[in-house]
This record gives sequence, structure tokens and C-alpha cells, in this order.
Amino acid sequence: MSSLKTAKLLLASASPRRLALLAQVGITPDTVLSTDIDETPKKDELPRVHALRLAAEKAGAARAQHTGTYILAADTVVACGRRILPKAETPDQVAECLSLLSGRRHQVLTAIAVVTPGGRLVTKVAMTRVSFRRLSSDEIAAYVACGEWQGKAGGYAIQGRAEIFVKAIDGAYSTVVGLPLGMTVGLLEGLGWRPENTDG
Repeated sequence: MSSLKTAKLLLASASPRRLALLAQVGITPDTVLSTDIDETPKKDELPRVHALRLAAEKAGAARAQHTGTYILAADTVVACGRRILPKAETPDQVAECLSLLSGRRHQVLTAIAVVTPGGRLVTKVAMTRVSFRRLSSDEIAAYVACGEWQGKAGGYAIQGRAEIFVKAIDGAYSTVVGLPLGMTVGLLEGLGWRPENTDG
């Protein structure tokens, strides 16, 4: 009988969506840490660069508190062309986002960053294109009233009521929810992480 065990995994995100996605593929982080960084886009920063930078900064903030562990961080950005939509905090922001997305195709980018126990940082980004049908003012008002948009990139949560707005998706659904599962698991395993496993 042999027991194979690698360093523990820290998820640098308090997002229940990311925890649920990891659980979906049988991964339970040993530690969950909410990182507090400035997520304001830099002047003329492109959506892809913005997502990658924030994921890396979240991973770095977690590593400053925890060493000798695998650290997984992620950041999701909703963009229309070069425009980065906010992580909605007010009803007006949500209404503005949904009005912009109505009847259009947009991009959802989720960047992931992994730090190994030895301090190596690797980042990747996944993109999924999402098309919304045209939304009425009443539909937008009803979604604003439901409140599930709080803190969500682009002002909506695809795994909630907003799924009825979606006409088509080109790419991984999990990228839109907040963590591209295939890319994430592949990167972790490629860097040497694996869950505790016992072979007998």
C-alpha cells in the first residue's frame, strides 16, 4: 500500500460559485482565503490583460500569507469589445450593463493563476462568447429587483435567473460561472498538484 500526497491547495477566493465548481470535479480546497486587492482597471487596459493581472495579484496576496502550498486564484471579466464592464454594486450599474448586453454578443474571460509551493506563478485565461437576446425594460427592471447581480461581473449571474437571457454560448459554461474547470484541473495537475490518493 502506498499513500501519495502533495502540498495542500488554497483557493484565493471566497466565491461560493468557484467552490461549487471545484466540488463538481471532486476538489475541495484545504483553505479558502478572500483576498482584498484594488480591482480598478488601469488606463487603456485590455480585458484579457486586466483579468490576468488581477488573478496574479490575488494569488500573490494569498502567497504573502501562506507559503509551501498550491494557491489557486481567478478573476472573471465581462467585456464588450475593449470595454470592461463593472462588477455591479448598484441597481443603476446593473441596468446599464444589461441594456448594453441586450441583443448583443459579449465575451466572458476568466483568468486563473496558480502558485506552486516553490513560488512559481503560472497564469492562463479562458474566453467564452455569450449572446443575449433582446431584453425589454420590464425584464431588466425585474432582474435588478431580484438582487442576485450583487458583485457580479457584467451585472449578471448566468447560473441564476439571467440564464433565460442567453441565446447562445460559444465556449465553456464554467468559464462564465467563474472557473474554467478543464483548464484549471489541467494546470494544477501539470504543476504537480493532486488530491490525496491511496493505492492498495
